Order: sequence, then C-alpha cells, then structure tokens
Amino acid sequence: MRLKIERLGHRGDGIAEGVYVPRALPGEVVEGAVEGGRMAAPAIVTPAPERVTPPCPHYDDCGGCALQHAADAFVDAWKAEVVETALAAQGLDAPMYRTDPSPLNTRRRATLSGRRLKKSVLVGLHARGSDTLTPIPHCRVLHPDLIAALPALEAITAAGASRKGELALAVTQSAAGVDVAVRGGKPLDGALRGELGAITRAHGLARLSWEGETVAREAPPEQQFGPAAVAPPPGAFLQATRAGEAALQDAVMRAVGNARRIVDLFAGCGTFTLPLAERAEIHAVEGDAAMLEALNTGWRHALGLKRVTTETRDLARNPLAAAELARFQAAVIDPPRAGAEAQATELAEAKLPVIAAVSCNPATFARDARLLSEAGYRLDWVQIVDQFRWSPHVELAARLSIDHTAAQ
Repeated sequence: MRLKIERLGHRGDGIAEGVYVPRALPGEVVEGAVEGGRMAAPAIVTPAPERVTPPCPHYDDCGGCALQHAADAFVDAWKAEVVETALAAQGLDAPMYRTDPSPLNTRRRATLSGRRLKKSVLVGLHARGSDTLTPIPHCRVLHPDLIAALPALEAITAAGASRKGELALAVTQSAAGVDVAVRGGKPLDGALRGELGAITRAHGLARLSWEGETVAREAPPEQQFGPAAVAPPPGAFLQATRAGEAALQDAVMRAVGNARRIVDLFAGCGTFTLPLAERAEIHAVEGDAAMLEALNTGWRHALGLKRVTTETRDLARNPLAAAELARFQAAVIDPPRAGAEAQATELAEAKLPVIAAVSCNPATFARDARLLSEAGYRLDWVQIVDQFRWSPHVELAARLSIDHTAAQ
C-alpha cells in the first residue's frame, strides 16, 4: 500500500488515512504492508525536506528515540504545536516561549533492561514495539557516565538476573558515581549480596539497590538543587537533564516573582523547593515520605536557606484545601502525567495571586489550566522545555495569575 503522511500522532508516528507509520514525516509518500492499522516497515518513496540522517548508529534497531530522522527545527515546531493544540482544545492560548533541546549525551537518568543469555548477557533498550534488546554503547542521548557504567550493568545482570526474567536497571548520574536501582532480579541472599557489593566497589558505583533495598553504597549519590546537596532515595524521580532542570527552575523562579511564602505541591526531592528557599519560605508537599526525608536532609545541611517545612500527603486523593492554601502568596505545582485535577480545583477556589505550573503532559496541563481559568486565572505564558531530545515527550512550565476582575 502507498500512502501520503498527513500529520504526526502524539507518539511521533506518521498518520495517513488512519494508518500509523513509524518514523515517517508529514508530506512523505511511504509504501509497505499494513497490518492492524500499522505500517511497521515503511519504505520512504518521497522524503520530506525535514528528513535528516539519524546521527546515532543504533537508531535503526533501538526503540529509545522516535524522531532522530527529523530536523531539530521541525521537532521544535511540532512540540510547540502539540502544546498549542492541547490549549486550544480547552479554549486557551498564551504567549509561547521555547528553550533549545538538551545537548547531546546529557541524559542523566534512564532505565535499561538486562537479560541473561546462555553464555553471555545483554544490556540495552528494547527495539520499537518488540522484546528484542539492542546494545547501545554509542548512544547519542545518554551521559558518558551512564555509557561507562554498561560493564557494571552487565556484571549485575550476570549475577542477579534469572534465566526466565529481565532486569530493569534504573541508572542515574551523580557527582559521586552512577546510582543503580534494580528490579526484577533474583531474591537477595548472602551470596548475591556479597557479589553485588563487590561489583559496586569494582566499578565505582555510588550506590546499588535491589527492589528498593540499598545493598551497597560507596558514596552518597547526591544531586545539587540550588545550594543544597540531596541524595534521592533509590529510583526517585529526577529531571532527565541538568539543562532541562535548569530551564524549568528558571521558569518557576520567574513565575513566582517576589512571593515570600510559597507552597510547592508534588515537591519530590526539592527540585524547586530548595532553589526557591534562597529567597522565600517554602512548604513542600509530597506523597513519598522518603523523598521528603532526602529534601529535609539537604535543607538542614545547606547554608543560607530560609525556612522549609514538609508534609507527606497524597495530593491526588487528599489535596490541600482552599483554606489551607490561603496563607501562601504563590504555589508551585508539578504533578505526574495524570495531572492534578483535584488539587487544581482547590487552587481555583483559594485564588492565590500566582501559580507556577510544571507539566510533562500538555493535555492534562490544559485541562487543569482551564479549571483555573474559569475561576479567574489568566494564563500569562508557557515555556516549552525539550529535555527528552528526539522523543515525542513535551515538558512545559507556565505562569497563571489571578484576574480579580474576572474572578468577581
């Protein structure tokens, strides 16, 4: 079947007449067999001007990147269009700002897979839509420290993977070395603990955890948030690149302005809390107690920070009520992909002067922003941050301020 690509879907696939075509661009003519509404192996008959040669030697086999075949300018414009379309669907628009994509080889966290074979092991990423593992020693996205840790991950896989299962190896770069959190492995026993400890020492890993339990730690795997050094718990969320994190932090700082009492909702380990605490008192709310403990430890050991208080709370099920929010001058909110509809409803009622919103899902952000808009908030601007280079993922930060005239 021969088709002409009309547009890209939200996962970066080309779409033509209802058929999904991976790694195709709008305007291209493609040809191939269609099965189940998908052309799995398209031949590009007429390439688009935006098509480029993928710079990574693993691109044909690896499923980690979806858009390496597209020029950066095209991807940048497409991601902006994704945000604009999500806002328009909720009757919203706003001035749109963009940051450059995160530089090559700066991705500081990733989850790789490890599998034992008959006589060897394999560590890498799954091919697109497949359980086939592809080694990625020359990846153009991952930080060099993570690439350098591949032999350690192979040793961990050889020691701890069962022949029937597959390890999930969450790796994070830190100043003290790579932090590795493993799931899906054999049950821990004395022999395995000893072997994993030896691997940690031999390869200079900062920490190795197994199903959430720290097995070996050579040094605290600290991250720097403003003036505070924080050692997140094993497998904790962290912004994907330092450049992306810095862009989001800068946007949040600009959004809250001179507010002196700020609530940080879905605060995590303090990505925004601790830099903001240089100039304001912060109340950090997060559902994961271990992440808040790491935040607290970092705050206590940092110099020059204002008061930070913390509260462990599931904001999806038990959001801060409007009356509890009333004592703050600004809110920062960075929810998971599902958004924060319940918390946005309470923020709408509280009518704080300003909200700095961070999101990894334009659709749920737009939904929550509409709730705030209906309560009198104005969407002042949206900053698009592309830290997941060559992927369809879009992150953003935004400023919403209360329009007291509209709210009356």
